[in-house]
Amino acid sequence: MKLSGAQAIIKILEEHGVNTVFGYPGGQVIPLYDALYDSKLHNVLTVHEQGAVHAADAYARVSGRTGVCIATSGPGATNIVTGLATAYLDSVPLVAITGQVAVNQLGRDSFQEIDIVGVTIPITKHNVLVREAKELLPALRTAFKIACSGRPGPVLVDIPSSIQTEELEWTEPENASEDHKEKNTNKQRLEKLLEAASVTINNAQRPVLLVGGGTVLGNATAEVIEFARKTGMPVVNTLMAIGAFPGSDSQALGLTGMHGHVGANLAVTNADVLVVAGSRFSERITGDRNRYVGKKTIIQLDIDPSEVDKNIVSSLPLVGDIKETLKLLNPRVKKLDIKPWWESIKAWEETEGHELEKGDKLTAPWIMKELNRQFNRKETIFVTDVGQNQMWAAQHLVIDNPRHFVTSGGCGTMGFGVPGALGAKLASPDAQVIQIGGDGGFKMTGMELHTACREKTPFLSIVINNSCLGMVRQWQQVFYNKRYSSTLLSEFDFIAFAQSCGAEGVQVKTCEEFKEALILAGKVQKAGKPFLIETVISQADLVLPMVAPGSVINEFVDPEK
Repeated sequence: MKLSGAQAIIKILEEHGVNTVFGYPGGQVIPLYDALYDSKLHNVLTVHEQGAVHAADAYARVSGRTGVCIATSGPGATNIVTGLATAYLDSVPLVAITGQVAVNQLGRDSFQEIDIVGVTIPITKHNVLVREAKELLPALRTAFKIACSGRPGPVLVDIPSSIQTEELEWTEPENASEDHKEKNTNKQRLEKLLEAASVTINNAQRPVLLVGGGTVLGNATAEVIEFARKTGMPVVNTLMAIGAFPGSDSQALGLTGMHGHVGANLAVTNADVLVVAGSRFSERITGDRNRYVGKKTIIQLDIDPSEVDKNIVSSLPLVGDIKETLKLLNPRVKKLDIKPWWESIKAWEETEGHELEKGDKLTAPWIMKELNRQFNRKETIFVTDVGQNQMWAAQHLVIDNPRHFVTSGGCGTMGFGVPGALGAKLASPDAQVIQIGGDGGFKMTGMELHTACREKTPFLSIVINNSCLGMVRQWQQVFYNKRYSSTLLSEFDFIAFAQSCGAEGVQVKTCEEFKEALILAGKVQKAGKPFLIETVISQADLVLPMVAPGSVINEFVDPEK
């Protein structure tokens, strides 16, 4: 069967179960968009290419499927670079299809010609420029395979416009058989390490399970819960693993790291055995890496062998699919007698201050607690931007399910929130999606609220407005002698902006007004419209606890000193 390259691209997308793509047309993808015109695929036309890639990213995080975005050559392609980096650092399966100038125009500084493959080598798991029509089908099939296999990540396929219009012969995919022999070999290699790990765990006096984002990506949360239940050990989580272990569970200590809870950080610091599932030990988790290990034994489970000993030297590295590794480890562990350890942890937890949660004034921690009260259903998905808003959400929201807390972790991309909420809602239309952001991040990509209105994709957007770039200002207060350089923001009418996009919204300044706004938001969303609540809070409110960069994670900052 003969097809144009553009038609073949559509057919490949359908072959991989894709029904929604996010993109923005331009000169070098006109043939592809012409083919889209006749297809059943839904193209979500965003306001900006950055919005498209973030939306595709969040779509993948929530659905567990590979997200797809499309951009044209030149500025269209470079506009998705930040989104590719965001997906790369958080290991999100994503296929980006970019248009390119015709093959005979390559290398001639043609109009809107950018070597996007060269640009994105460091921030993609794989990328390729298709130079011949016969390479197109293998390139796209390989892209989907690489994006979602092993440790997931973004893949870019750059397709010249001439390839999109050229005819090619359609071929069906080959049936790939699993290499069971290799799997069995890996199990044999793991056997001795598993035995050593189980002995170490079963003899631990002060154990901690640290859950990372790899457990979510590897769909291993059921096995994580089984391990925690069998051993009875305390569980801490990284930012990317919120919801991987139920936040409401009595064994959950919550977030660890720079803005980790006191009990969580002190537990990790004083542990004799630390079982780490799917975390790359970023410096935001470890602080001073030289002092993080201490005298503890670290058992590291990870699918990516390059992560072993990269940041922290582990005593027992269990390399392989986390789900399968835990299936082998769980039968070997037992219930631990660690009552004194739990008593110490509970005492540490009681020392953490909760002044901003009281409800005597409107604060971000109180808002998160109120959201817990109002939206404690399983189908609520929270999407955050980056900054103080993100950390307050990570500290105070109670998430009991994986893929229900969506945020930019490794890249820390301001502007992720609104397009991320769009992608999350399209991935899970029946869920209540709540986007939490700051006033600075919202203004970066807030125009995607217009896309949400056009797509009739209602979500609740909560803007934490302290009239500043909150996290940068916090660092300036704590570490730079209160020299607030370029962090105080001018007034902006968020409600009028939302209305101009076709949404509705209200500004609130008190706790009672926030409760009333939530009731109104529910009514508006039922009518198919997004709703924005601007919450005005004090600039003086800080994200605490906090550990200074480079310090040990049990050395908390005192902002008054």
